[in-house]
Amino acid sequence: MAENKKLQSENTKSDFGKGWLIIFWCMIMFWFLIGMSIDGQNIVIEQWAGKYWQQLGFADQKVLHAELLNLAFYAGLIGVVAYFVIGKILTMVGARILSVVGLILAGAAYIFYAHSNTIATYFIGLTMVTIFINGAAYLGGGSLVTQWFPKKKGLANGYTTMGHNLGSALYVPLVGALIGSFGIAKGMTFLGIGAIVVAIIAWFFIRNTPQESGVYPDNVTKEVYDREYLDASEVTNESKWSVSKLLKTKEMWLVAIIIGINQLVTTGVMSQMVPRNIELGFEPAKAIGLMTVCAIVGVAGSYGFGFIDQKLGVKTAVVGFLVWYSAALLVNYTMNNMLGGYICVAMVGIAIGAAANFMTSLPASVFGRHNFDLVYSIYFPIMQIVLMLNYKINSLALSMTGSLRGAYLIFVALLVVNVVLIVVLDTKKYNLDYKKEEEIL
Repeated sequence: MAENKKLQSENTKSDFGKGWLIIFWCMIMFWFLIGMSIDGQNIVIEQWAGKYWQQLGFADQKVLHAELLNLAFYAGLIGVVAYFVIGKILTMVGARILSVVGLILAGAAYIFYAHSNTIATYFIGLTMVTIFINGAAYLGGGSLVTQWFPKKKGLANGYTTMGHNLGSALYVPLVGALIGSFGIAKGMTFLGIGAIVVAIIAWFFIRNTPQESGVYPDNVTKEVYDREYLDASEVTNESKWSVSKLLKTKEMWLVAIIIGINQLVTTGVMSQMVPRNIELGFEPAKAIGLMTVCAIVGVAGSYGFGFIDQKLGVKTAVVGFLVWYSAALLVNYTMNNMLGGYICVAMVGIAIGAAANFMTSLPASVFGRHNFDLVYSIYFPIMQIVLMLNYKINSLALSMTGSLRGAYLIFVALLVVNVVLIVVLDTKKYNLDYKKEEEIL
């Protein structure tokens, strides 16, 4: 613990030690997640629809585009069931195995997805990619971050989620260039192979807990750990979670809904940012370039809101995020032109950089690291149900109005609902490490 800090949770220094390996691993997984299942869809859906709409008998490319967005919704629903199973596997094998094997399977599924040429194989490929990469990055990665950084999760997530922004900035133009040079099948295959290779290398460096690497959580000394943290051996049976107990706990539902709405809006905006920018009058190449700018700006948002989380608490950080995000989307809706697009891209960049921070930080703050694998295995699938509604909203907006603009107004309304929900949530209620701090104070 830094000498000028009373408690470890007040430490805003990036002194993670061996924990940097976990941070970089999660950054890499997020890079692939964003590219494979969210932002990369800007390119893949457009290219796939352009190649196959006539062959598959659709009236025009836009009709197939809307259909593919609709399929993403159903892929996500299947994923919800799968995440309960993956969550159970997480509690059995640990985050290291889950994250490494999950990324290997995601890479293999992406190769299958790359070679799809029918609606059925497209849907199967997308579903497998979505399930495996989310299982690896969010369930596996989220568990790792919570165990390694229980009191510095805000700051740690500020770094790990930079992988989201780098995915938007680098993956989208990369997959676009590869598809342009080698075609859909070969271009996407290169990236699938890359994911498999990276996962195999990670196996030799990643460990489930800091203790397995000979250090303590948050890279603290043994003295600080004994004084300010509740060891797993001290957890009473009354404090342990069960599935039924979690399902009866209102805080679990509040956390799942709040994060679900945040991710619904972010996925809805980012997965279709290029088509929306084209609607505003930008040329396709410029629209992709603006997405890259948005992502680069997001790196500052990741760290900035992570720092606010660490310094002022997750509730303050989430409220600030929601107000900023709402303003950004209202600019896009009201200024339905290129100027509005420029302003929105800069503001959304900050917001998307922060959104993923709270995926782990909020549930970890409320429930703590003890028995967190079980908490995450229940929270994450429920959150995903809410998240996947973004595809329905975008698909309906496109089908009914021929534009994505209407979806932005719905997104703003949902963010306003979230402000109310986060205000009433006790963000430290079941966190045993924070309760240990309360004893010191």
